[in-house]
Amino acid sequence: MPGAREPRPVARVLIDSPLPQLDRLFDYAIPPELDSAALPGVRVKAPLRTAGRVIDGFIVERAVENDADRPLSELEAVVSAAPVLPERLYRLARRVADRAAGSASDILRLAVPKRMVRAEKAWLAGPPAAVPVVTAEAREQSSAVLGEFPGLGERIARGERLAVDAPPALVTVAGAAVPAWARLLAAAAAETLAGGRSAILAVPDHRDLDRLQSALEPLVPADAIVRHDAAQSGPERYAGYLRTLEEAPCVVIGNRSAVYAPVIAPGLLALWDDGDSLFEEPLAPYVHARDAALVRQELDGCALLFAGHTRTSDVQRLVAIEWVREVPQARRPVPHVVLSPVQEGERGARVPSAAFRVAREALEHGPVLVQVSRPGYAPSLVCADCRAPARCAACGGPLHARARGAVPVCGWCGRSAHAWSCPKCSSVRVRLASSGSERTADELGRAFAGTRVIVSDGSHPVTEVDDRPALIVSTRGAEPVPRGGYRAVLLLDGERMLQSPDLRIGEACLRWWSNAAALAAPGAPVHLVGVTGPVARALASWTQPAYARQELAERAPLHLPPAARIARLDGDAAAVERALASLREDVPDLPHDAVLGPVPRETGEGPAGARALVRFDYARGPRVTASLRAAVVAEAVAGRRRRGGTRPGGPAGSRNTLAVRVDIADPEL
Repeated sequence: MPGAREPRPVARVLIDSPLPQLDRLFDYAIPPELDSAALPGVRVKAPLRTAGRVIDGFIVERAVENDADRPLSELEAVVSAAPVLPERLYRLARRVADRAAGSASDILRLAVPKRMVRAEKAWLAGPPAAVPVVTAEAREQSSAVLGEFPGLGERIARGERLAVDAPPALVTVAGAAVPAWARLLAAAAAETLAGGRSAILAVPDHRDLDRLQSALEPLVPADAIVRHDAAQSGPERYAGYLRTLEEAPCVVIGNRSAVYAPVIAPGLLALWDDGDSLFEEPLAPYVHARDAALVRQELDGCALLFAGHTRTSDVQRLVAIEWVREVPQARRPVPHVVLSPVQEGERGARVPSAAFRVAREALEHGPVLVQVSRPGYAPSLVCADCRAPARCAACGGPLHARARGAVPVCGWCGRSAHAWSCPKCSSVRVRLASSGSERTADELGRAFAGTRVIVSDGSHPVTEVDDRPALIVSTRGAEPVPRGGYRAVLLLDGERMLQSPDLRIGEACLRWWSNAAALAAPGAPVHLVGVTGPVARALASWTQPAYARQELAERAPLHLPPAARIARLDGDAAAVERALASLREDVPDLPHDAVLGPVPRETGEGPAGARALVRFDYARGPRVTASLRAAVVAEAVAGRRRRGGTRPGGPAGSRNTLAVRVDIADPEL
């Protein structure tokens, strides 16, 4: 036909922007000079007409459009030829973001590292990665480890969802002591890699990463191990990410963001100690690594393994509905846990006489672990006369002491309180109200004269200790790995830990104590000091899954997580009311008591703020999150219009008047 125009290629681009109204694919015409380079997955620069500027983005897909008369902006440039956003990663980011009522670009900001030009050029110019080969000896070792859990290897190969209670023991790998859980995860990864599929192992922090890597290196070729670590340099992290894009399978080890690694043919996704708070993402949309892993398992069909010395109530809910299967160990070792109550004549003593005697005897044979709740010398101070908490006169923050007789220092602003006086009784004397790791080490050093005392906390990290007698005073989670196991473990400050105003403090304490008890030598006593009740009984009997079942049963009638999901709405009072009204229309079968609030919230300057909670079951989750996300977008668009848009010369930016956070672990209005 005369005058007919040829179909034109179109790129569908995801804009890298925090604005919720831009969380969708935009169509751009591909100019002829960029046609060969504008491929799915590459980074591009594209004009954003509403903002009058060029913005970064990713090409998600290409299409051919017959309507050549539709006005489309053209791509500005292709930043790189590296396809860093494969379709499988975008699909995961989109699904995770929808579940959390968030933006896919926010998820990708966590998953795709910042571009490093030299690392990228070296990868593009280099040969493709070779397919790794797991030796017969390594396969034999990994099969033997998995054989301790009947059927575990076969279930992983079938891509099942599994929960495993890790053995509380230390093992020797290549002459070094590592926790048994690290060897278990390494064996599962080696078996998966030997089958031609990739494995992803996520752990909370760098200590766990080091231990896992030590267990993995004898089983898997070094060039098949990809480490994602926040301590890595930018080029190292980006080079590791590019390796996961290769066609050759690999084993990815890392922290919470490792669950998004776009490996080829994923066969195993494992999380160690999913109850650790480090798995909670602090950036929007605040998705817990466990939730992202569950979404990914559904998409990829890979095996999903939750391992820990304790069982979170979240995993227990999945076990209860048979979404996750338990795999018990054939012969499960149990630590020797002793409950050490404080006797009537020992009030005020931190270490009861029985535990003190055990520590003295154990020091004749090797190291003894003493776990405390807080670092420092005296984390909190009170008035010596009226016992009122000592607060900073400048900002009201809590005062603490760095050493005996030292000038109190504010924990918030850092000011020294040289002339402090109590505002209630005018006393100028302070009293040490608590003992941190350094004060505990000082006291025990005097009690056990001539004994080595080692402090391990955030300021004094120690990763490993030898078999010589020593007192290891450690904060929770910072316990060094002993080569032959601790000859005794004392768990102090348990009652203080349980007093934290946290819905899940019982789970957290049980996890801290269980992880410390797992470092004890076989048969070594583990003394839990001054604690009774369900948490103490679960530790003493080593029945952590039973405690998780009890917690889940108690929360279900109250519709508390994880028995129900909870979303929190914050923003202008009118915006919160509009979002709740839309939610009622979009989800008409929402129970009448599902919404708590809204209640007033102080916002400083600007309109009056409000906060509301929405409780909903998992079946209604997709409709609830879609409605809340639509409300966020609607408020952002309306706010932009009220402020004159974002055109050049107009008001800068668009302040969101409504914020939504889904899956609140500890709800509070």
